Amino acid sequence: MCFLRSSAKPIQAIPLAEGYDDLDDDELAIACASHRAEPAQLAAVRKLLARAEATVDDLENGSQEGRADDKLGHNCSGKHAGMLAACRAHGWPLHPYRDASHPLQQRIAELIGGGETAIDGCGVPTFARSLREAAELLTRVPARIRNAMRAHPELVGASQDALDTDLMRLGGGWIAKGGAEGLFCAANEHGLGVALKAEDGSSRALGPALAEVLGLAAFREVPVRNSLGELVGSIS
Repeated sequence: MCFLRSSAKPIQAIPLAEGYDDLDDDELAIACASHRAEPAQLAAVRKLLARAEATVDDLENGSQEGRADDKLGHNCSGKHAGMLAACRAHGWPLHPYRDASHPLQQRIAELIGGGETAIDGCGVPTFARSLREAAELLTRVPARIRNAMRAHPELVGASQDALDTDLMRLGGGWIAKGGAEGLFCAANEHGLGVALKAEDGSSRALGPALAEVLGLAAFREVPVRNSLGELVGSIS
């Protein structure tokens, strides 16, 4: 068992997709993202905030150590902006949208299927699942969200060195989303789902593990560099 954490974001974005017929791909992709505050990512968050008729002050995530732009720079700000926009669309109160009793979180719990909960690092409820259940998770993402993630994989993770982004860029109909504590979930357009969990909570072994499971040579070896940028080893 493990908590889904950020791997659940494509499911948490469903109420947003249900609320609008005119969402652009970048709005849906950033709602699914654990972003790195790159300019295009922050622009997409601001776009969702404008749709929600909200401001950065309305975001209920906190700030993140080492990130600029206060709450906007938090890697979950796209999810939170999407939640505000979903509340606006459905006529739900904007605050406190992260509370488990709020209509938004009740809808998300229904979509995920309930179960044991805890509070995620950004303040919203997260759900415990077995690895088999986690592998099935992204097979239930609607086509509208899948297409947006594949159209803008660089918004979901980062422009470079993000395993979920890199897998989606390879093609094959994959969508993917990493989660905290070494969780990685993916699904392809044929309904195959995959979940990997690093026992030590580090994400550094996920690429080679994914390469082994899916037979993808591109991720089979991860370089290890020191603070000088020197290559000092590898994980394979």
